[in-house]
Amino acid sequence: MKTIRVFILDDHEIVRNGLRQTLDRHDDIEVVGEAGLAAEAIRRIPALLPNVAVLDGRLPDGSGIDVCRDIRSAHPDVACLILTSYDDDEALFSTIMAGAAGYVLKEIRGNDLVSAIRTVAAGGSLLSPSVTRRVLDRMRQGPREDPTLASLSAREREILQHIAEGLTNRQIGTRIHLSEKTVKNYVSSILEKLGMTSRTQAAVYALKKTSED
Repeated sequence: MKTIRVFILDDHEIVRNGLRQTLDRHDDIEVVGEAGLAAEAIRRIPALLPNVAVLDGRLPDGSGIDVCRDIRSAHPDVACLILTSYDDDEALFSTIMAGAAGYVLKEIRGNDLVSAIRTVAAGGSLLSPSVTRRVLDRMRQGPREDPTLASLSAREREILQHIAEGLTNRQIGTRIHLSEKTVKNYVSSILEKLGMTSRTQAAVYALKKTSED
């Protein structure tokens, strides 16, 4: 049986200890590292290359979403689970955009968390395809309804859609046959038109707007 290497990110030591103790009871899971801050996790995960990273949704210096996006950009084989206390559309949208395999609530039972880790380690997803499809369909319809999103060109709306799917600039370029630099320029244009400072902020705004329809 192949051992699943897990990294834990949570700013509360008692939570990290509890997670470690829960996972250590299973022979097929090994906790290879942990961190309490986003910056620390971003530094340590590439060196450890876990199969699964369990990431706290909110941190003093950022969020698990930020860590997931950065790690997945450079190491797409690392599956990320967002551990959150918030079961809402924004958490779902952010999870999809960051390329996470899913998100679980902090009140999850230990055995259910273990099952979730095994699922994503095997390449599965905890995100319902129907929910993901609904979110993306709403975003496609959004620019015709929202004046701000309507300011985007067809190509920019296409790239925004791929950002919502959690793709990196390089992955977007491969899919639509553009260079990574060209995609980066499009992303900068999207942010400028939407008056935003980050790709996550822009995409969350767009998805929230379309979800109101």
